[in-house]
Amino acid sequence: MSERWFLFLQLEFPWELGPPDGRYLLRAGEQADADHVVVLGTHGATRHPPPRGALRIAAPRSSARRRPVEPEPEPTPVATARATIVDPVSVSAERQAKAWLDEIDAEREVLAAVAVLNRVLHLHRIAAADAYQHEVSAEQALAIRAGWGEGEQVADGIWTHAVELPWRGRGGVRRKRIGDRAAALRPQERLAVMLGGRGVALLCEELVLRARVDLDQARLAHAAIELNGAYAAALAELPGERREDLAIRIDELRKLRSGVERQARLALAEHGDDAAGEASADDLAAEPATSIEADGLDEAVVRHALERLEALLRARTATGFRLKR
Repeated sequence: MSERWFLFLQLEFPWELGPPDGRYLLRAGEQADADHVVVLGTHGATRHPPPRGALRIAAPRSSARRRPVEPEPEPTPVATARATIVDPVSVSAERQAKAWLDEIDAEREVLAAVAVLNRVLHLHRIAAADAYQHEVSAEQALAIRAGWGEGEQVADGIWTHAVELPWRGRGGVRRKRIGDRAAALRPQERLAVMLGGRGVALLCEELVLRARVDLDQARLAHAAIELNGAYAAALAELPGERREDLAIRIDELRKLRSGVERQARLALAEHGDDAAGEASADDLAAEPATSIEADGLDEAVVRHALERLEALLRARTATGFRLKR
């Protein structure tokens, strides 16, 4: 019997995640111990495109191979990716592993595992310079499993014992069902309006979504900078719609604007070079004192400002859509 058992969570997705299959060791710093091991494996049909920037030699058009297809072709098989997030600190007794699984806080553990996986995917996107690589959410997973196994087992994405965890979403909220007709139809109605050229997407809407992803993935500096752009766009776009029902909310954004700008400057100061950091620090010191801490980013400020802009955008579409004239 093994004297070392490793605890893990595994998420399965109906697409290739991006990084090559293998084991990835995550550390908080160069000298730090490993805090997680992420094992990626792809199963089923796989079609790997040539690496970005690879030399491609095009065949002459006359020799290009074309295959006839049936009028009603079968769906092309897709790859399934499994991401196993392993705690590198083992437990010495199987009863400890059983106790962990019996008492597991599924929401906390799943969200933590997704955050670790998204850290790998985010850094892969940057390393590959591929803007179309994307992160994932627990709602997208085909299956979520938790369990334990020996070292060589979990390193290959398999286990001694595991159970499937039903996912109810953050705060125990079930995924939206089509039965909730109002909630289901509202996005569909707006999509139809925009696809038909009778409405447009605001610049601030995309920037808000990006800020939300960054904040949820603990990239506070990214979120602050994205949110600053979202506020600039929102305060340029929304007043022009002349919505009296949104006037109070827009005024609230104007009051929050200076705090959002300050957080963005702090983010740049923390990540800039020495000269830029000193200049930014001088600029910040010259400003009147506020409730925002001057010695670093304030997540509470960013989160509150983002939530208020999100609330405004929800209210904007709650009573219908303004059509283009």
